[in-house]
Amino acid sequence: MPEFPLPVTQIAQLLGIPEGALRTLMAEKGDEPGDPTLVGLTVEQAARRLGIGRTKMYEYVSSGEISSVKIGSLRRIPAAAVGEFLARRYRATDFDAAA
Repeated sequence: MPEFPLPVTQIAQLLGIPEGALRTLMAEKGDEPGDPTLVGLTVEQAARRLGIGRTKMYEYVSSGEISSVKIGSLRRIPAAAVGEFLARRYRATDFDAAA
């Protein structure tokens, strides 16, 4: 498993998810590193971070499941909202029951 320069244990604790699950998500996110300093993500960037499609991300934004803001004519998703969304979905899902 690749090494991550972030305090993954602390991040997992803050999100309320197992460290192993977070490391797996980070390892599976793809080859494109992105810019970790961005605080406002495009819908495409947020979707890529979650490993979902752009259309599904727009559904989550439209329904209010994931927070977003308009800046002029642009739609941006706060980077923190991606982690919060994932943590909420994790708590609502029973990963142990999946086979």
